[in-house]
Amino acid sequence: MLNKRGFTLVELVMVIVILGILAAIAIPTFFNLQDQAKVAATKGALGGLRSGISIWYAKEAASGRATWPTLGQLTATTAGVMASGSIPDNPYTGSKSIVAGTSEAANTAAGWIYDVATGRIWSSATETQGSGW
Repeated sequence: MLNKRGFTLVELVMVIVILGILAAIAIPTFFNLQDQAKVAATKGALGGLRSGISIWYAKEAASGRATWPTLGQLTATTAGVMASGSIPDNPYTGSKSIVAGTSEAANTAAGWIYDVATGRIWSSATETQGSGW
């Protein structure tokens, strides 16, 4: 007599249930990682922008003018504030445009909000409002 081996229906159902539980745990974690990546990318882009603005101000102060860059100087592709000549995209809005403003405000059409008088810059994404970055 041949000895047939295989999985029973109960064993297969148990494997499917265990895989379902693992998927239910892993999927929300994956989506949370995407959010954390956007937060990190936004903070990194803002750090670069703020650094460029501060360096511009320091150069101007050393020459006796101590002024923050204008919106035109900030967005200039040559001899502008950013060494690469390009403003980074805002990961939330996908835009690299900068609008003038005096405070943090949601503006989905723009990437960044820049205060010419103080040199402060913020993300314009709704998701970042109130975060201080």
